[in-house]
Amino acid sequence: MTCRVVVTGVGWITPMGHDIDSVWKRLVAGETAVAPIDRFDATTFPTNFANQVRDYDWTQYVDDSSRHGTPGMHTAFALGAARQAWEASGLGAMKSLDRRRCGLYLGSGEGVLDFDSYQRTSLSAWKGESVNDREWLEAAKNHISCTYEVAQEPNEPLTHIAREFGLRGPAFNCLTACAASTQAIGEACDILMRGDADVMLSGGTHTMLHVLGITGFNRLTALSTRSDDPTHASRPFSRTRDGFVMGEGSGVITLETLKHAESRGATILAEITGYGSSADAYRITDLHPEGRGPAAAMHAALSQAGIDPKADGPDGRPHVHYISAHGTSTQENDSIETAAVKNVFGANAPRIPMTSIKSMMGHLICAAGAVELITCLLIMRNNIIPPTTNLADPDPELDLDYVPNTAREVNVDVCLSNSFGFGGQNDTVIAQTFTE
Repeated sequence: MTCRVVVTGVGWITPMGHDIDSVWKRLVAGETAVAPIDRFDATTFPTNFANQVRDYDWTQYVDDSSRHGTPGMHTAFALGAARQAWEASGLGAMKSLDRRRCGLYLGSGEGVLDFDSYQRTSLSAWKGESVNDREWLEAAKNHISCTYEVAQEPNEPLTHIAREFGLRGPAFNCLTACAASTQAIGEACDILMRGDADVMLSGGTHTMLHVLGITGFNRLTALSTRSDDPTHASRPFSRTRDGFVMGEGSGVITLETLKHAESRGATILAEITGYGSSADAYRITDLHPEGRGPAAAMHAALSQAGIDPKADGPDGRPHVHYISAHGTSTQENDSIETAAVKNVFGANAPRIPMTSIKSMMGHLICAAGAVELITCLLIMRNNIIPPTTNLADPDPELDLDYVPNTAREVNVDVCLSNSFGFGGQNDTVIAQTFTE
């Protein structure tokens, strides 16, 4: 049994804003939200800036905040994004909705880790050369909150969203680093296609804006260290790129079988026609130099969508009109992704606009793919491609159409969205303008 899958609602909580339209306008204008980190004292860190969600009140997105206690930040972001996607779909007003046929699939990371409490606990039990286990346990009773610790687990957003909307169908969470929410959306579509649910809320949520998160990526030399010019630090495909800028937030979409959506007269935003997934089987932190994993994921998604990447459509253009690049602004990713796109699309590669909104949004890690797919849907709705900003000094080795610095008006009906994660996880989703 195979069903067509459509999108009927979208929502996000991002560093650039908390609603669809205001964030879209900022993306088209090439703006960014990068600023000094103020969640903890990062003044001595190699990277002391990020795209941080600010002025956000999750309680306005739930019916009864007391039911959620004190959620982790990743859960708070997800509740806001899910509420927007749920209400935009119109499902909230549907009294006959069978919630046993409504499921969840998230790509969620952790919330803000309680580093200060662990530090105080360890210092209390430090005896010069080692930690006294018994004293550590006694100190932990005073400093560490078990409730707070549980609230930071990656599965918690799933639990809170299911409770908020009464969703009792299939429920999954994956944590495949930067590819997680694209994988979640692709696998949620598989659940719908085989008839195991009628509705799936899917997407991702994450924050790594905490001491250990920034420390870890600094140690990996993955973050830009342009503290003297943070606004222009994220510069995908630039010759002078030196790493990404950390972001955080959540993106959620409402997916339905076409039959279910049409039966209730839903407004259909787009159709998901292809999904591909692959493993590099190479290294934990590096893509294979030839881009074989990303290329395999793209080929699989295109095959499922019935698209020949090297052929033209009836309008004389390539069948794919836009590529949402993973585009992290690291030396390795941008060059390898470019090579993979060339491998897949051949002579058509330079003819397809390809941008990275991470140049403005920052890298939302587990939430990145979902937010970038929502951007694809908005591109198809508005026929405007947001630019890759800060591309003033293009890398001469990277010669595709990255839409530098200024948005472009162009008719877009087919988008391909890439997400590649640590560990060699590669995922691609294809969205198309819905036609009967």
